[in-house]
Amino acid sequence: MSETYSSAIQIARDLIRCPSVTPSEGGALGFLEELLSGAGFTVDRVTFSDDDTPDVENLFASIGSGSPHFVFAGHTDVVPPGNETDWSHGPFSGDIAEGILFGRGAVDMKGGIACFAAAALDFLKSRGDEFGGTISLLITGDEEGPAVNGTVKLLEWAEGQGHKFDACIVGEPTNPAALGDQIKVGRRGSLSGTVTVTGMQGHVAYPEHANNPVPGLMALMSELDAVRFDEGNDRFQPSNLEIVTIDVGNPAFNIIPARAEARFNIRYNDEWTLETLKAKITSTLEDAAPKTLNWEVEYRRDASESFLTRDDALIKTLSAAVEAKMGRVPELTTGGGTSDARFIKNYCPVVEFGLVGKTMHKVDECVALSDVDGLAAIYRVFLDDYFKAAKGA
Repeated sequence: MSETYSSAIQIARDLIRCPSVTPSEGGALGFLEELLSGAGFTVDRVTFSDDDTPDVENLFASIGSGSPHFVFAGHTDVVPPGNETDWSHGPFSGDIAEGILFGRGAVDMKGGIACFAAAALDFLKSRGDEFGGTISLLITGDEEGPAVNGTVKLLEWAEGQGHKFDACIVGEPTNPAALGDQIKVGRRGSLSGTVTVTGMQGHVAYPEHANNPVPGLMALMSELDAVRFDEGNDRFQPSNLEIVTIDVGNPAFNIIPARAEARFNIRYNDEWTLETLKAKITSTLEDAAPKTLNWEVEYRRDASESFLTRDDALIKTLSAAVEAKMGRVPELTTGGGTSDARFIKNYCPVVEFGLVGKTMHKVDECVALSDVDGLAAIYRVFLDDYFKAAKGA
């Protein structure tokens, strides 16, 4: 006799079984479309394109009308599984063993999507479609990729369709050790750049006829690495710059290269803006560079600003739901990397809360069945309390 699982676990299994490695849809959005449209949601599948990036399909589903308009956000795309023979269970099998669900996306973040989909469906089943507001699901297939044809454009599209959001939860795996540990109420910004030094190629035995760019680049990056941007504050940890690669591309031992470059990324807090941060980096390099050094710095276009959410109704309602189901008060934090919340914050207050992230992007990515059911229960309580509070019930 086969074991019966909850709606959230079944949805998670079905999503994991879709091989939706970025930018492939892999059947995941098709599954969600059928699931949600069958429950009365209006579902749109929207594909976006851009230069030098793959086309990406996204999904927007909505039910109800008017305010408050609450939106769950997430992504069905996943990172590649790597060598599948290294997995104890197939990365797209959705196998369950000893109370654990295995598969790519189990926590990042098909499991989270399954939880908020199950919670929304159960909420609608008990309250009906006249619950006094709107619930939407904003799902991208481009979060793990360039993030060009996903959430950014889907938000613009939704706004063009007349949707105005009041609050959002992103279902990323935010908990470090146990479900209910943390709610992300903001994120540091991110800025990436490339420093290039150009010299003149030549024979190593005749350096007087060449100009080696490597020492100059090393000197510039040493100065940049030494900068201490700030000490952090009560809202954010200190900003930090990391040099991620230094490349020359020279396979020979007897050639002085003509060009050398280094790439860096800085995660910065709200003591900086993109403009002031770029100015600080550029001035540091200018001060360190000899006048004869031919160098330049270029910044990537995918930079993001830091943000902090201060919406009490959203944060307190979610915190209360976590405490009600898990018996612990979650820490409010801005630590960690970045997510699509950096785009959503331009449209409405947003927080992040999802599963435990210990195994994300790893071989044998997995999630405890109890955590899947626990997160779905938290989301369910949140929906009840959020819409009751909004209507003064």
